[in-house]
Amino acid sequence: MKKLKIICLIIPVITFFGCSSEDECTKTITLQQVYLVGNQYYYNDIEQEVPCNFPEPEDPEVIDPPLLENFSYEILSFNYEPDTGNNSSLLQFEIQLNNNNDFDVNGIPYFTVFTNIEFSTANYVNDASNSCLEIPANSNCIFTYNVEEPITSVGVSDNFEILNVEYIITN
Repeated sequence: MKKLKIICLIIPVITFFGCSSEDECTKTITLQQVYLVGNQYYYNDIEQEVPCNFPEPEDPEVIDPPLLENFSYEILSFNYEPDTGNNSSLLQFEIQLNNNNDFDVNGIPYFTVFTNIEFSTANYVNDASNSCLEIPANSNCIFTYNVEEPITSVGVSDNFEILNVEYIITN
C-alpha cells in the first residue's frame, strides 16, 4: 500500500515537472504578405516558427514591393516626339536591364519618369514588344518600347525623361 501511495505521488510530480513549459512550445504559421504593382496584387507566403500562444494572422501584411538587388540598367536608345504631325505622340526606348546575381529572376521593370505634366512611376510592360519579365542569372535583357498614341484633350507633354529604373521581383 505504501508503494502504491509513493507511485501515486511520483506520477503527478513527474508529469508536472517533466512537461515542457509553454515558453518552449512552438508552432509553424504561414504569414501572407501582399504588395501592389500597377493594378496587380502579388502574394508571398512566409513560414515562421512562433510560440504556441501566438495568435493566428488574420489579414495579409501589406509590404513594399521587393526590389532586385545587384540590378543595373543602361538606356541604349530614347526618342520622344510630343507631336508626330499625325495628331499623335511617339515614345520609343530600349533599355538594357542587368541581373548581376547568381540566380534567375522573374519580375517587372518599373520606371520613374518626369514630364512637364506629371512625375510618376509607371509600368510599361503591357505595351512593350520585349517586356523582360524574366532575366537569367548574370545576364541581361533589352526592354523595348515603341508606342504611338493619339494626342488627347488633356494635352501632351513637351518633354519626357526617364529618371530611374527598378526591377520588382514577382517570384
